[in-house]
Amino acid sequence: MKIRNFGVEIWMNKYENVCELNLAETCVESLTVGELLDMAGKTDIAAELLPLKLTYGEIEGSVRLRNLVAGLYERQKLENTVITHGAIGANALVHLTLVEKGDRVISVLPTYQQHYSIPESIGADIQILKLTEKTGFLPDLEELKKLATPGTKLIAINNPNNPTGSLMDRAYLEKIVEIARACGAWILCDEVYRGTDQEGADGMTASIADLYEKGISTGSMSKTYSLAGLRLGWIAGPEDLIHAVSVHRDYNTISVGRLDDHFAAIALENRDKILKRSHHITRSGLSILSDWVDAEPLISWIKPKSGTTALLKYDLPISSEDFCLRLLEQKGVMLTPGSAMDMEGYLRIGYTNGEAVLHEGLKRISQFLKEAAVSAA
Repeated sequence: MKIRNFGVEIWMNKYENVCELNLAETCVESLTVGELLDMAGKTDIAAELLPLKLTYGEIEGSVRLRNLVAGLYERQKLENTVITHGAIGANALVHLTLVEKGDRVISVLPTYQQHYSIPESIGADIQILKLTEKTGFLPDLEELKKLATPGTKLIAINNPNNPTGSLMDRAYLEKIVEIARACGAWILCDEVYRGTDQEGADGMTASIADLYEKGISTGSMSKTYSLAGLRLGWIAGPEDLIHAVSVHRDYNTISVGRLDDHFAAIALENRDKILKRSHHITRSGLSILSDWVDAEPLISWIKPKSGTTALLKYDLPISSEDFCLRLLEQKGVMLTPGSAMDMEGYLRIGYTNGEAVLHEGLKRISQFLKEAAVSAA
């Protein structure tokens, strides 16, 4: 199978461990094991872990964890869930289960590159629905109707969106469902940032799995729950889809690690505390970033309504990769170039990796912008 290089992952792998200030990070600032256990009131974790035999464990994920995942949704049960190696594993399994050569697959752009590069590698008829400022980086529904011809196999969306932070509410998602139902398509909604909305007590938007009989939700512990190191995600959807996914999953997963499963369960049993922390970080971080954007004449944006990242448009005569490389070299600050997401002319910034990092990083970016503007004059 030939597949395109994964632009964002290659960029992150190359630079995230050598930068001084990481403003390309997409997770809500990661928790330590100690912080997680403090939240959970676990004073003697050894008593739980030492007797744990390191077998494969329950193949589809522990009943404890799958019930907790189901509890994140309105209408899902244990049978509607399966545990995966991160959301990246969940997304790949859905595409490899549903998509065959020649199938029409519609994917929004920008989004996580899996959602168009994997179907493309299979030989699918990929149709790109470009998100633009005109619609606030939401899918153009009329354009989607034109692309969603009878027999379309899959519509892949991302809500909240990475990298723009745009958010489709329940009413908007229901319009997407109407379009999908009319042509018989599945909807895969990558919901890895679900729970980070800027408004609402729980920060949770409706899930596609609860709205549509052919709706599939993927999620993980990485972004909202600050536990990317667990490498644990899930799929929620119709039982027949879960069974079909499990056939493919047997070939590349078997099971997730028992320790990952155990710590993920602890986290979801204490999700209210984690979400409270995440909301404080995401909402204060976006406020800081918003004030900075307002003061920068060379930067414009559509302000995010959710997520942990924003897409910035810059007014300088250089490529996004040159911008990011020069910024990293001269100021030690890491951003992600739009070119890595097929969105040249933009930059992706993460604003939830700690206020001190954000303040200092934005200060240095301002210095860089002033110097670059002088050089370009």
